[in-house]
Amino acid sequence: MNPAAPTGELVFLGLGSNQGDRLGELRRAVAALGALPTVEVTACSRVWETEHVGPDVQAPYLNACVAVRTGLEPLALLDALKALEAAAGRMPDGHRRPRPIDLDILLYGETVVSEGRLQVPHPELRHRAFVLEPLAEIAGERVCPDSGETIAQACAKIRRKPGPWVRLHDGGDLREQVPGREQGGPGCCPGAISSSKA
Repeated sequence: MNPAAPTGELVFLGLGSNQGDRLGELRRAVAALGALPTVEVTACSRVWETEHVGPDVQAPYLNACVAVRTGLEPLALLDALKALEAAAGRMPDGHRRPRPIDLDILLYGETVVSEGRLQVPHPELRHRAFVLEPLAEIAGERVCPDSGETIAQACAKIRRKPGPWVRLHDGGDLREQVPGREQGGPGCCPGAISSSKA
């Protein structure tokens, strides 16, 4: 664990990949997040798999969520995430295309952000099972500042609705420790992705 890592704001991020080595892309993304001098990864969900939704045929996605502490303001954090996406090979106009990695700010503390290029909480958060399932593992009691309901409540609602299949991914063991936490302890789910700082 980096002793100089900031305490900062508690932020929840969504990760997704449906191109190339999907599991490897998620692992590399978490490692890259943990290597940022202004970011400390504190918790990770397990990996979930979901079918692609859209008119074109694409590979299923692998998804996960991580909690980080950061001193970056929301737009600065967004810029850092976009830089990591670009470094992984994602095209700038790849919104509906297959992508090696997708990094989204889901919740930024209790802050509501409404900017041209950033909306927080994420506007689709409560409508996506592939986000809510992993997020509920690490932030189930967290209250969405725009709706007043917890992540667990939103997750329970979406489970009752028809939609794309979402399931736990069992194709790899990613049980590396989140820095400073014992394996299987709070904030570290069995089968979770995590990273350690150099």
